[in-house]
Amino acid sequence: MAQPSKYKKNKSKIISTVILIAILIAAVAGGIILIFFVKKEKKMDMTMAYSTTELIYTNAIDSDMQMAKSFANTLCVGSDNTGHDGINLDNGEIGGLFSVDDRTILFANGIYDKIYPASITKVMTAILACKYGNMDDVVTITWEDLELESGSQVCGFKIGDQVRMSELLHGLLIHSGNDAAMAIARHVGGTVAKFVTMMNEEAAKIGATSTNFMNPSGLHDENHYTTVYDIYLMLNEALNYPDFVSVMQISVYDMTYTAADGTEQHITLDSTDHYLTKEISAPKNVTVLGGKTGTTSIAGNCLALVSQNAYGKPYVSIVVRAQNKDILYDKMNSMLSQINA
Repeated sequence: MAQPSKYKKNKSKIISTVILIAILIAAVAGGIILIFFVKKEKKMDMTMAYSTTELIYTNAIDSDMQMAKSFANTLCVGSDNTGHDGINLDNGEIGGLFSVDDRTILFANGIYDKIYPASITKVMTAILACKYGNMDDVVTITWEDLELESGSQVCGFKIGDQVRMSELLHGLLIHSGNDAAMAIARHVGGTVAKFVTMMNEEAAKIGATSTNFMNPSGLHDENHYTTVYDIYLMLNEALNYPDFVSVMQISVYDMTYTAADGTEQHITLDSTDHYLTKEISAPKNVTVLGGKTGTTSIAGNCLALVSQNAYGKPYVSIVVRAQNKDILYDKMNSMLSQINA
């Protein structure tokens, strides 16, 4: 009679063991599934545009490869020179045509060569103004803002004038005012020197690692340089800021501010972009939204644009080092004529 009792005990132990094993297996399986989804989610995060973590640059090959993979997910990446029928930069100009949605480089001529950006610099100044500035702030113009090279493009402010940041942004992008650039830099950075440091830090964050800024306006300096590809990166980043996008499209603007004597002042600012002022016509079925011009004797005539084709697809086109404005817009039109092909 003892044997059945012993059998029951053994059976109970076996059942308990089986249940315990089942619980352990379920726990391990649950852990594996959890790890899988966590890794999957992290992998998805790595494809997000402009991740600061992904834009840490070293000389290590694996870091460079990781950067390239990240860029390939969100940005145009391609060779220094890519030919395209109908586009010919044959007088020393450098330029590129980038399809924003397709992330492809349709045309490239020396896009990684070192160039001087002139006032296209102000795209980065505008990025920092939008990112770190308060458009409702009132900025008092100082002598430092007006201490510029003779003949500099300016809005015409005087010491003691009080100008809202939003008005300064208009003066910066529409009329390319160097006095507006200096006032923004001093106000946002605390000092112009600190603002320039911020410009270079921001350039590194977006991958513009062949760029070095020395001032917020683009006045010539041997150590103030960039590339056409880096200009594309800056303009592409600027499109994330609604204030930039709206202001860059304005052809004429009536700026209002308070003069040092307390009177209200009005000045009319015309765009430096001849497409916006209708002095130059874009090719058929091409809409030029805006961008930034730049001109110095050393940089030549420069233009970076955001445009749309007949189907609303966005493109960035850049031409620098043109000998004069006629050549600049002729070469730009040769690029724009291809975006509907």
